[in-house]
Amino acid sequence: MKILLFGKNGQVGWELQRSLAPLGNLIALNSSHQEFCGDLTNFIGIKRTIRQIAPDIIVNAAAYTAVDKAESEPELAQIVNAQAPGVLAQEAKQLNAWLIHYSTDYVFNGESNQPYLETEVTDPISIYGKTKLEGENNIIASGCSHLIFRTSWIYAANGNNFIKTILELAQQRNKLSVVNDQVGSPTGAELIADITAYVLLSLKHESEVCGLYHLAARGYTSWYEFARFILEHARNAHFPLKTQSDALLPIASTDYPSSAKRPLNSCLNTSKLEKTFNLNLPSWQTGVTRTLTEILAR
Repeated sequence: MKILLFGKNGQVGWELQRSLAPLGNLIALNSSHQEFCGDLTNFIGIKRTIRQIAPDIIVNAAAYTAVDKAESEPELAQIVNAQAPGVLAQEAKQLNAWLIHYSTDYVFNGESNQPYLETEVTDPISIYGKTKLEGENNIIASGCSHLIFRTSWIYAANGNNFIKTILELAQQRNKLSVVNDQVGSPTGAELIADITAYVLLSLKHESEVCGLYHLAARGYTSWYEFARFILEHARNAHFPLKTQSDALLPIASTDYPSSAKRPLNSCLNTSKLEKTFNLNLPSWQTGVTRTLTEILAR
C-alpha cells in the first residue's frame, strides 16, 4: 500500500508520520519539499505529484489554521482549505484512491445545547469555518472514496497549541484570564493519527465506510477548566509557575475580543465513528495527561 501524506510538519501530520509508516510505503511532504510538490497553493504541482506517485491513499493533514488571520486573508484560506481539497479529491477519483481529510467543529455555529451529529445543519461563523466546510463539500461532490474526520481543540507535544501557550503565560504572569463559555473536547494529534491508522487498516474489510465522521476525545470541558487541569498537573510535577491557583480567572468570550467569532459549543458526537469501527475513544484527560508528561519532561 502506497500512502501520500500532505502537511507532514503540522501537529497531526507529525503524528501521522509515525502511525502510518507501518502500513506501507509512506511518502510524507511539506510545503517546501524538494523532490515533490507539497504546496497546496500550487495545484499544477500537486496534480503532477499525485500522478507521479500514484498512491493508494492520499492523506491531507495540511490546512490554513490561523483562525483570526483568515478574516484578513480569505483568499488564501479559501485556496488551501476549500479549493485544494477539491483538487486532491479529483485526483483521488481518477486514481481510484482513498482520500483522508481533516475538518473542524467550526463548521457549526455553536448555538446547539447538544453535541453535534454529522447530520446536523452546518452554519460556520468565521472565514476559517466557511472554507473548511467548502473543502468538505468539494470532496463529497467529487465522488471519490473518502473519509472526512471533523475534530476539535487539537493539541500535541510538538507545535503551537493551547497547552503550551498556558504553560508559557503562567511562567510569565501572576494572573491569567481564560474564556469559560466555550465548551469542547481537547483532542490529541496522537489520538487522531492512531485512529486514522486503525481506520485505514479497516478499509480492507469494510467497503461501506466512506463518509463523514466526528473524531474527538471523550468528554467535554471549557477552555478555563482545561487551563486549570494543565496548571494543576504542572504544579504537581513541580514545574515553576508564577500564576497561582487562585489567579486563574474565568471570563466570557465577549471579554476576549478576537477577529474571528468562535462557536460556544464545539462538542462533537462521536457515536457514528465508534459504532462503525468498534472503537472506545479515551477521555480528554487521558490524552492531555500523556502530552503534559512529555512536554514537562523536556
